[in-house]
Amino acid sequence: MLEATVGRWLKSEGDPVAAGEPVVELDTEKVSTQVAAEEAGVLSRILRQEGDTVHPGDVLGVVEAGAPAARAVPTPRPPEAAPAPSPKETAAPPAAAVWEAVAPRVEAPSEAEKVPVSPVAQRLAAELKVDLSEVRGTGPGGRIMKEDVEAFARQAVRPAASATAPAPPAAPPPPVPPAPGVAAPLEGRPEVRQRLSRRRLTIARRLVEAQRTAAMLTTFNEVDMSAVVELRRRRREAFREATGVDLGFMSFFVKAVVGALKSFPQVNSELQGDELVLKQYYDIGIALADPEGLVVPVVRNADKLTFAQIEATINAFVQKARDRTLALEDLRGGTFTITNGGVFGSLMSTPILNPPQVGILGMHKISQRPVAVNGEVVVRPMMYVALSYDHRVVDGREAVLFLVRLKELIEDPERLLLEG
Repeated sequence: MLEATVGRWLKSEGDPVAAGEPVVELDTEKVSTQVAAEEAGVLSRILRQEGDTVHPGDVLGVVEAGAPAARAVPTPRPPEAAPAPSPKETAAPPAAAVWEAVAPRVEAPSEAEKVPVSPVAQRLAAELKVDLSEVRGTGPGGRIMKEDVEAFARQAVRPAASATAPAPPAAPPPPVPPAPGVAAPLEGRPEVRQRLSRRRLTIARRLVEAQRTAAMLTTFNEVDMSAVVELRRRRREAFREATGVDLGFMSFFVKAVVGALKSFPQVNSELQGDELVLKQYYDIGIALADPEGLVVPVVRNADKLTFAQIEATINAFVQKARDRTLALEDLRGGTFTITNGGVFGSLMSTPILNPPQVGILGMHKISQRPVAVNGEVVVRPMMYVALSYDHRVVDGREAVLFLVRLKELIEDPERLLLEG
């Protein structure tokens, strides 16, 4: 991580904080993370405001360590002058009493009252001033999701708007002249300007960097998915009962990619100056769509995992992406990436490399297409696959044979189980 943006302060100046309690949120290049107080005390100063760009080592704020007694608590002047207290009475009150004055004790909610809330829903509720106790969660286990807060906010606004008499229209603000060299928008065509998030800016920078620094090329092939589709049809229910996870297509492709990488190790490498670093481990990145931008969590040591372990790991990443709880360690590294545009209906695409990796596989939609098999035209579930690679490291021959090897393993799942 080279820099981050201060997202939101969870505490104000003068607020007491406990050791380990989150104080501020940072939006990094990949995820949003919380910075916690290292010791108990009082947040005396905020040095970096929301929206500021910060770097490793920068001081965000100052927590005066120790008991909250260090915080000055104003007390109202009594109506009548009280007699001078004795020296014993002038002694400082115990820390517990001062803590009660600063932060009154609140009864902990019962287990029935505790409702799980996703971090993004909690942030949105604070911005919209929505009481989460009134929101009904639709996520797993009644978890309150972002969509639940948005729906509650929309319902709360409608009756308030209808009950309030319409205010007289305010005078329109004077037009702002456009910046030099920028054409003014046409009348009747409204525009909305949105500041790009740090993640989106990072994605833009890295994709442009990949196209500028690598000799990127893409080769295609098509895979007959009949055997995998039939295997899933026969074994899916038993697999779910035995492992607790569903048997998807991704585990087959992860295993097939590992098998192809073992046959062509230069695709599982990294170019560092004048040296080619051949990775002898297989950390496979899985590209996931996210409202704030693409994320690529990494399945570590995929060659040593079972189908069930691969599926469980990917499912956990999907849930973390929805809850915005992915950690930097989930996204770090990776030797090869798989992206599946087929879940959105993509028939064919050319994926862009994820530097410093030299290869990325693109999966696509499974379509029923007529193909020639043993001299006869039959209809089969077919998928186009694409391999984008860095031509500085991988030649066309290796790229084509890599896809041929992957095709062989997918079309023969038994061979995949034995050799993948």
